[in-house]
Amino acid sequence: MRKPIIAVIIVVLVALYASLFVVQEGERGIVLRFGKVLRDSENKPQVYAPGLHFKIPFIETVKSLDARIQTMDNQADRFVTKEKKDLIVDSYIKWRISDFSRYYLATGGGDVSQAEVLLKRKFSDRLRSEMGRLDVKDIVTDSRGRLTTDVRDALNTGTAGNDDEVATPAADDAIASAAARVERETNSSEPAPNPNSMAALGIQVVDVRIKQINLPAEVSDAIYNRMRAEREAVARSQRSQGQEEAEKLRAQADYQVTRTLAEAQRQALISRGEGDAQAAKLFADAFSQDPDFYAFIRSLRAYENSFSDNQDVMVLSPDSDFFRFMKAPTNTTR
Repeated sequence: MRKPIIAVIIVVLVALYASLFVVQEGERGIVLRFGKVLRDSENKPQVYAPGLHFKIPFIETVKSLDARIQTMDNQADRFVTKEKKDLIVDSYIKWRISDFSRYYLATGGGDVSQAEVLLKRKFSDRLRSEMGRLDVKDIVTDSRGRLTTDVRDALNTGTAGNDDEVATPAADDAIASAAARVERETNSSEPAPNPNSMAALGIQVVDVRIKQINLPAEVSDAIYNRMRAEREAVARSQRSQGQEEAEKLRAQADYQVTRTLAEAQRQALISRGEGDAQAAKLFADAFSQDPDFYAFIRSLRAYENSFSDNQDVMVLSPDSDFFRFMKAPTNTTR
């Protein structure tokens, strides 16, 4: 008896465990029975809030949908401005599910990739339209975020937010087709959202941001080359002016050097002349005081200069007056 009871208890516990499911915080749950969505009295998919819930075990399954804000990065793309200039824009979108039942039906069972494909197509078309109304200056200096705000509002409402609405047929057709599928499956009496808005897919765009705006590579290269040419022209001009100033300074320095040397030479010649004159005067005074002693000193200097080199040969008569001071004196005065 014990074994059947234990078996029954185990089966009951397994069935009880299989009949419970938990929807985590930040998620919503949709129950499928034999692959079909459980619907409420308004024929909408029944959405389960976070918490503990029951389902028929082995028959019903649960599909979880993320209720948190999600971020979708967009690949940098080329856009044309009002003045027909190209810009490379890198951006991202923050979005969340606003209507879980509509989102589930419009995206083929809550497929995030399908939702982002539709959102990205709509965003790209709308951003292209909005940027086509502005010039480069308005886009770059959009400090208040008017551009991204208009794009966000247009995604949520399906309009451009002003009188001159710009159509985006490629994205609008895809979204309208998904919205029409939702209306066919629900047959709800409530007014449907604009079929060209993201609300038709059960999506709310929370924020749109532009991360970076660049010029195309070919334009950037052309601008860089022009700027480099301008800088090189300025550098050549500065270098030429510097060389000109250097030549002026060098010429002034050479002039000052030449002038200083000339003045020094003039002063040297004057000093040398004055010295020679003074020396001549001293010699003259000495000669006038003792001519014989002066003659003797001059002869000694002549002997010194004549016999300084041992290889010198002089041919002179022994009676020459040159040797008069080398001879013995004829008279001696006591």
